[in-house]
Parts: sequence; structure tokens; C-alpha cells
Amino acid sequence: MRIDALVKRYGRVAALDGVSLSVARTQAFGLVGANGAGKTTLIRCLLDLTACDAGAIEIFGVPAREPRARSALAYLPERFMPPHYLTGVQFLRTLAALAGGGYDEARATRLAAELELEHDALARPVRSLSKGMTQKLGLAACFALERELYVLDEPMSGLDPAARVAVKSVLQRLSAEGRTLLFTSHVLADVDELCSSIAVLERARLRFRGTPQALCARYAEASLERAFMKCIRDDEQPVGA
Repeated sequence: MRIDALVKRYGRVAALDGVSLSVARTQAFGLVGANGAGKTTLIRCLLDLTACDAGAIEIFGVPAREPRARSALAYLPERFMPPHYLTGVQFLRTLAALAGGGYDEARATRLAAELELEHDALARPVRSLSKGMTQKLGLAACFALERELYVLDEPMSGLDPAARVAVKSVLQRLSAEGRTLLFTSHVLADVDELCSSIAVLERARLRFRGTPQALCARYAEASLERAFMKCIRDDEQPVGA
């Protein structure tokens, strides 16, 4: 995946100001930044849900504006709200049909178990599920689609510590299988654990691109959180690994 000089403005406000970065195949990539830094806007431009004002995006060599570019990926938005009147199983079946494939019940059941989504929750209407269970349902639906690239906007949102451990285990398995992961997170400990490479966005601009260890080394910090805070407050540092 390649993003080149991406610009997106809302009136006079720049949401993305010339952002360029690339994500290699099979890489686990973390996109981090404070609220309003431009992370979700970048993902929406990547998925052609939002039109950019300038720049170019390619997904595995295919321009992102072309529908076939998105056939290689699955996406979970930050604010995941499935139709409240469907049961969990009905939602999984519907998403599989919309994605152009058949419903693999064994795979879906296995993923639900990996994510610690109780089996009886799949038979219940979505409106009766807690926030955490709804998030697990979204993750199960996303991962049930066998794709080269998984794009996840705050995948740990609403999850308790035990559920976060379960989700990280699935992400690590997918990464080991050679899938490409691109996700945002405010939990930098998860990013440090899962990602081989990260990008830091701050005020619509790219502030750092490299490994978590390189960011820590740049600011002489053992903690990725502390290094991140120094990075977004340091106006002198150039982008780089």
C-alpha cells in the first residue's frame, strides 16, 4: 500500500497535509496520533469513502479509487454499528453475502471462540449485545473474510483487558499467516507489542515513520508512550525512521 502527498481539507482546516507513507505486504503497521490528528480521515481516503483533495493512493499496486482495489481488504470502522434487528449469525451471513462469498460457519465459529464471543451471543439480536460483544462481532465478521489486508480503526474499542488479549492473539496469528495489518490505536502498549512499523500523525502531518524501537531510541525513552508524547510536541524533528 502506498500513499503519496495526500491532502484533505474541510474548508480552511487541513485534515491531512501532504502525508506520504507506504505499508509493505505482510507488515503489521500501526497508525498513531492524538484525537483529530487525521488517522480516520486517512483510512477513509484509503477506502475511497472520502475524496482527497490531492495526492494518490495505491492498494497492492491498484489505484484506491478503483473498486477492485478494495477486493483485497476487509475493514472495521471505529464506530461499528451493525443493524440492530439482526442476530449475530444473520449479520455474519449477510456480510459474507455482500462480500461475494459463501458463509463459512466453521471458520466463523472458530473465530468467535478465539475472540471469546459467547456462542449464545450469535443467536441474539445485535441490540441486546453489550458494546464489547458488539465489537467482537464486528471483528469476527471482518476476520471471517479471508483477505490480504485488514484495516481496523481502533479495534480494541470497548474491550476489557481479557478481550484485548484475545484480539491481540488473533492479530498475531493473522500476521504470522502473512496477512497485512493496518490499524489505529490509542493504546500504545498494544501497538508496541503487535507492530513492526508505525507512523505518527500530528496536526494533519506525518511526524515519524519507522519502528517502535527507532522512535524510542530517537527520544532516549524506554516507553513508546513517552517517546510518542515527545514526538508530537517536538516541532524540530523531521519525518524518518
